[in-house]
Amino acid sequence: MNNIFDSHAHYDDKAFDEDRFEILASLPSQGVCGVINCASDRKSSESSLELSNIFSFVFAACGIHPHSAGAVSELSDDEFMRFFSHKKCVAVGEIGLDYHYDFSPRELQKQVFEAQLAIAADLNLPVVVHDREAHEDTMQLLKKYKPKGVLHCFSGSVEMAAEVIKLGMYIGIGGAVTFHNAKKPLEAARFVPSGRLLIETDCPYMTPVPFRGTRCTSAMIPFTAEKIAEERGITAQALLDLTAENAKELFGIPN
Repeated sequence: MNNIFDSHAHYDDKAFDEDRFEILASLPSQGVCGVINCASDRKSSESSLELSNIFSFVFAACGIHPHSAGAVSELSDDEFMRFFSHKKCVAVGEIGLDYHYDFSPRELQKQVFEAQLAIAADLNLPVVVHDREAHEDTMQLLKKYKPKGVLHCFSGSVEMAAEVIKLGMYIGIGGAVTFHNAKKPLEAARFVPSGRLLIETDCPYMTPVPFRGTRCTSAMIPFTAEKIAEERGITAQALLDLTAENAKELFGIPN
């Protein structure tokens, strides 16, 4: 398969420390045409931009993940803000709310999320949104700011997906659709309109079946694509083609 655009990856993760550059260099020969490397704090924002400088098909999303919300001082730091002016920074992300782990106080998470939504609006950049067990608060802020962007690793209901799409946002679906208990991701995979669907890995996490338990890479997306395509009654290549086009449109990447 070809024309694989991974709309959400973390190649700066320590899981890739031993072979990061070899893995990335191998991806084009495996059909990968684009990768959005999503940051979680200042350090990973810098690392994501460094990777985008080295590999032409890699682009960066810079931002503060809810797990790192305690680092609120970074939001007003000039160095952090300059990341957004880099020619290969195409989004503010990964930002959002995570009430599963609660590594940061929830009120602080909401403050940092809202501040970054405001920055994205000011800069006219899309957002990459993380939402884990925080659907109500996430939707409240998305409805307030109405950003361009994607709700990645979607775990909500079809009704929530409809609300996200009504806002003009995209839905990102990854390896979870291949899991044995993947009820909601499969429902979303069937429901999301073709023009609002993105495909992702969240690598090195969310490895699709049949590779569960191993490190994920963008080269594994075809297994996710086959499952989503089966649910939608199209070919996997047709799915890859439409999601690549959607990713380029959202992130402003020319063909």
